Amino acid sequence: MSDVLLDTNILIRYFRRVPGYKELLHQARQMGWVYISVTTRFEIVRGMRDHERELTLNLLDTFEALPVDVEIADRAGEIIRSWRAKGVTLGDMDALIAATALQHNLTLVTANPRHFPIPELTVLASDDNGKITKWTP
Repeated sequence: MSDVLLDTNILIRYFRRVPGYKELLHQARQMGWVYISVTTRFEIVRGMRDHERELTLNLLDTFEALPVDVEIADRAGEIIRSWRAKGVTLGDMDALIAATALQHNLTLVTANPRHFPIPELTVLASDDNGKITKWTP
């Protein structure tokens, strides 16, 4: 059992009622503590519709949202910088989420594992049906 950090796309699929994602959240909770980054909370809140506010905030409040502190910001910047030197562009939000998982020694659960090619990051990938498997870059 390991504690996990959910990527934003997992919650988006849950809110869109993609089959299997309700079960994925349940499975993640059985693995250990489930966290989100404040970055994920930001991405979800900025995209919610007015009529979704109560449901969205209620679900988000069930997760501990880990803040971005100086160490995480620096680590995310280093991740982007080092991959850019290899000719690979990583997204700012993805780097912050990855750095949060690394800083807190969490396994990242994502539907876009290719966004996280960082070898030291443990990644579980979800498929179109919410089934999760270990992913290796």
